[in-house]
Amino acid sequence: MLLKKPKISVVGAAVYLSLGAFAAPAFAQQAAGQQLERVEVTGSRILSMNAESAAPIQVMTSADIAASGVANVQELLLKSPVFGTPGISRNNSNFSTSSAGVSTIDLRNLGSNRTLVLVNGRRYVTGVPGDSSVDLNSIPADFIERVEVMTGGASSTYGSDAVAGVVNIILKRNFEGMKLDAQMGRSEKGDDDKKKFSATFGMNSGNGRGNLMFNLSGSQQGAVYSRDRDFAAIDQYSLGAGFTGEAADIFTAQKPFYSSFAPQGTFTYQDGTLNSKGALVNKSFTYDANGKQIPSSTNGPNGDGVGATGFNRSAYRTIAVPTDRLMLASKGEFHLNDQHTVFFEGNYASTKTQTRLEPYPLSSADIFKPTGFVPAEFMVGGVKTRNPLVPDTIYNNAIDRDGDGLKDYNFTRRMSDIDVRGSKAERDTLRIAGGVKGELTSTWSYDTYLAYGFTKEGQTGTGQVNVLNFRNALQAIQDVNDVNNNGSKTDAICMDAIARAQGCVPANVFGANTLDAAAAKYLHAPSSLNTKMTQALAGFTITGEPFSLPAGPVGIAFGGEYRKETSSTEFDALTQTGLNAGNALPNTKGDFNVKEAFIETRLPLLKNLPLVKSLDATAAVRYGKYSSVGGTTSWNGGLDWAANSTVRLRANYAVSTRAPNIGELYQAPAQTFPTGLVDPCKDVKATDTTTLAKNCLADAGVAANVAANGKFTLNQSDLQGVSGFNSGNPNLKAEQGSSATLGFVITPKTVPALRDVTFTADYYRIKIKDAINTPGRQYALDKCYSGEDTSFCQYITRRATPLGSNSAGSLQYINETSANTGGDLVEGVDVTASYATKLAGGAFNSRLAYTRLLKSYNQPTPDADQNRFDGEVGAPTNRWLLNLGYNIGAWGVTATTTYIGESYLDDQFMNSNGWTKADGKISSRTYLDLQGTYSFGKAQIYLGVDNALATKAPPIISGLPGNTTGAETNASMYDPIGRRYYVGIRYSM
Repeated sequence: MLLKKPKISVVGAAVYLSLGAFAAPAFAQQAAGQQLERVEVTGSRILSMNAESAAPIQVMTSADIAASGVANVQELLLKSPVFGTPGISRNNSNFSTSSAGVSTIDLRNLGSNRTLVLVNGRRYVTGVPGDSSVDLNSIPADFIERVEVMTGGASSTYGSDAVAGVVNIILKRNFEGMKLDAQMGRSEKGDDDKKKFSATFGMNSGNGRGNLMFNLSGSQQGAVYSRDRDFAAIDQYSLGAGFTGEAADIFTAQKPFYSSFAPQGTFTYQDGTLNSKGALVNKSFTYDANGKQIPSSTNGPNGDGVGATGFNRSAYRTIAVPTDRLMLASKGEFHLNDQHTVFFEGNYASTKTQTRLEPYPLSSADIFKPTGFVPAEFMVGGVKTRNPLVPDTIYNNAIDRDGDGLKDYNFTRRMSDIDVRGSKAERDTLRIAGGVKGELTSTWSYDTYLAYGFTKEGQTGTGQVNVLNFRNALQAIQDVNDVNNNGSKTDAICMDAIARAQGCVPANVFGANTLDAAAAKYLHAPSSLNTKMTQALAGFTITGEPFSLPAGPVGIAFGGEYRKETSSTEFDALTQTGLNAGNALPNTKGDFNVKEAFIETRLPLLKNLPLVKSLDATAAVRYGKYSSVGGTTSWNGGLDWAANSTVRLRANYAVSTRAPNIGELYQAPAQTFPTGLVDPCKDVKATDTTTLAKNCLADAGVAANVAANGKFTLNQSDLQGVSGFNSGNPNLKAEQGSSATLGFVITPKTVPALRDVTFTADYYRIKIKDAINTPGRQYALDKCYSGEDTSFCQYITRRATPLGSNSAGSLQYINETSANTGGDLVEGVDVTASYATKLAGGAFNSRLAYTRLLKSYNQPTPDADQNRFDGEVGAPTNRWLLNLGYNIGAWGVTATTTYIGESYLDDQFMNSNGWTKADGKISSRTYLDLQGTYSFGKAQIYLGVDNALATKAPPIISGLPGNTTGAETNASMYDPIGRRYYVGIRYSM
């Protein structure tokens, strides 16, 4: 009879490479006479005495987590070369309108929503509104026993979203006693403060039939501000990517490249003067520190910041979002008898994050749409009445530009006297799972479960302005009748009586900090966001051995699952309509459910023959019925061939599906401000005769711009002022991915000198068709104006007349809608090697994981050219991770080296700007993390340093693709913080 232990998920005899230090070969050897236990391997539901898999699996153990000192397991996973850049992390989400500070993972750079995250083999509730991405902030690192990573499609086993692979987080089990861990850390720059505490408790029942475990943990990770890093402290912009057309090194920055939206404001009017081409001349001025009117010079007359009137946004921005986490996790089992066990899992996490960025850049075009013309005078009782707050320079010289008979002006202004922008978010994640599992016979088992989870977020924001209130506040007149009863007939009041009754206070925007407290309060529009995502699961699996073949028993598993997910996002009223001068972000709400059935088999084909120690075949199929997209089918098949005890070959092919998530289906048009776009019409002249030029000049705004400037000319505000709306599509269908892996494992146990060596090599290829995608704004621009596909032109809107500081014909909106438009492919090779030995009285171990990316591309549409991104920023051709460890007596040391190979900027961007591949080369980076330990009694002290070599991130500055706003590098791939130290103590009993 089998041992009566709960089934567990392991990697087993092949000793696959872990993502860090060793994962012990749990089933490589068995004590004499010990009975075997059937186990479950990630990627299969079949319980088997053979823990080997036809698909490659990598493992990160609890020892790896401890040796890294991380507060969040995302930080460690991202070091592995199988993971791409995360969709969301502390270092790339300061400008997110929601989900800032969330921690997601992305296998193979195929998108976080194509990486399925499991906890103990079951789905975990999402942490991102409208998406399927899991927030790893909600899973305590010190409660994790190991993380098993299987790359390649696994939808036939686990359902939708496993197109790129599965990350299965296995929690500790059957723990008895107590473990404490406390840690403090800080960067060498005196920021990125880290505090961490964890307590794990476990107890067995008196009769030995039950076990109960708890983990209480908390962490605080402090902010890192752009101003505290030399490379990011001052606003800058790539000269190569800029509108100046200068032939400079693409990584050379115009520094400073301040914003033209300054706290003192810039004011523009026309006095009727004409230039040599007969066009009206704009007159502009701003204010100095003493309130004197001076000419505006954003970056200074010489572009060096001397005498500049612009604004340094980097003085306010955040590189790393401060994140506080409090978590409670529990897990328990109770054996009803020798055959049946009741189990439960519970997780609760409270996460707090805070973003911070520069005060809001307000344009009069945000208030008086579409022209941006602010009246300097009004008709009151049939008489023109001046706004007394408007300076004489404007009032005495301005003309009427919009035909209403009233003088007008434009302005831009940084609203520093309102508040800085930013948000405080509180997220709560709760997940409860429970069920019954056990044995039906000696060879048949079952597992049933129910689970429910939710993530909700409450977010409050500051720094926005109420557009309607601002409009009233700019329409001020002199209070000649002492309407406000303050005894003065010379002060200004709001013209509109209803607005006055509602608290309107005139806005003096002329100069820095000219708004008084009452006006600032009237204009300020605090924002709010509330989201909630829920997930309900029910499922069962029956696994057993119905009969035997000559090579062994046939394994089979079958079962069914039901899942329902909901998501809702609710913004405040002003945000929904864009009346807080920011992005218009409407509410989104949706849900779907799916019913699934699956069957899987493992067939032992041959055994104990020449060159065939064993040969097993696997096959699985899953059918799902979605309320959103209808029926889907996934399947896979694999072979596992052990030629002998040293060499094993494995192959697997899978067809996976991914149903669209709620956001892709139902997202209402949400405004965004994309960067890094190149306007195809730039520098077009009236005499140009190319198809592109003709299409550009057909736009009235572009033609007017060319007539005024001799060629189509863009200014700094144009580059920073492109907007657009992203929308869902309820007509989407499921996308389909196919993945193939072929590899071998060498474990030369029979050779004494090599008995502790393990070597694996696997080729992988994942291709997705009908990918749920957006073609991309640059693609739409290029196709529209080249004439290759004019259907994209419907998504593009240009400014017909100048708005504020923007140019006529400049891009205003480029919209995108989700569609099953294209395809994706990644192809490469994973190589792993490990070695352990006794050395100088101690124990030495080493692990190497290397990934060679052979090819990767996406296609915006089925007939489009392949857009290769292998070797580009975020997807380097070569990556590796080396872990070395040595322990002797009470002392231990580990060293983790992460290598990111050389890469290049996006080729389409380079081509659009006339740059060669070599011009966009980014050199490789190597990061070294160290930790030393000393153990005494039941305690262990540890000291670590991350980025010990103080490796600097490459300068991927503003204007270049891959830039993370505020970091002046790609903060998803490279370390923008620098060297960091930490010290801690662990105690066990």
